[in-house]
Amino acid sequence: MKFAQLVIGPAGSGKSTFCETMKQFCDSSGRSLHLANLDPAAEVFNYPVSIDVKELISLDEAMDELDLGPNGGLLYCMEYLEENLQEWLHEQLSAYGDDDYIFFDCPGQIELYSHLSVFQSIIRELRADGWHVGCVYCLDAQFTEDASKYIAGCLTALSSMVQLELPHVNVLTKIDLLGAQATMYEDGLVIPDGRSLLDSLDATSSHKFQKLNAAVASLLEDYSMVAFVPLDITDEDSIEMCMLQVDMSVQYGEDQDVKIADEDDDPDISDEFGMEDHDH
Repeated sequence: MKFAQLVIGPAGSGKSTFCETMKQFCDSSGRSLHLANLDPAAEVFNYPVSIDVKELISLDEAMDELDLGPNGGLLYCMEYLEENLQEWLHEQLSAYGDDDYIFFDCPGQIELYSHLSVFQSIIRELRADGWHVGCVYCLDAQFTEDASKYIAGCLTALSSMVQLELPHVNVLTKIDLLGAQATMYEDGLVIPDGRSLLDSLDATSSHKFQKLNAAVASLLEDYSMVAFVPLDITDEDSIEMCMLQVDMSVQYGEDQDVKIADEDDDPDISDEFGMEDHDH
């Protein structure tokens, strides 16, 4: 069984750092994880790239040859990728087999998920090739300090969940940059509170926007689908918990044999579970 995760999120949300961190964690744990770049504009990588879309097309090439701007060039690149997807992706994935795990580091422009069908096409190709596919949505934790940015990030996550229809893990990145406020996120999942966000919005916006604010905030409250796993890349426990959530979303490792400890190997195991020997 093969596993893949699409790592998405707004530009600057820490997607590449997330991939790099999980690669380092897996390497130190003796696990195999491959990283693929699907961003035609990416220039610098702090991790080994196993698959790179820039070998097919790059943003600079599209801009130079077609006289396009950055946004138009990126849209063209992704449309070109979709047109050549079956042949290119099949060739790139031919070297991978059972138990392989790939994270696809994706571009940050939201219109690629809301306006184009390229990622739905990628998902179909991966599934047709036998991959279990999930999605990791990254959001900068500093967005939580501004109600409007936080709501926008949450709604983008919700939109991605609806559009891609994949097992989905939302990750609140850059927790380590919050300083003393990072302690707010030590207790596990972060669930946006629509009521408190609405109060913050109403306090900072004109009265005429209050109905709009209430309607937007109600999307989070009514569906209750968005929650975030906090990630502090300086904390190994935080990294391990985040990776566990990501693994569980695609059932990674569930088909592996359960290892049962032998009592003879651990003399204390009988005492721990109250299984003492008694003479009859």
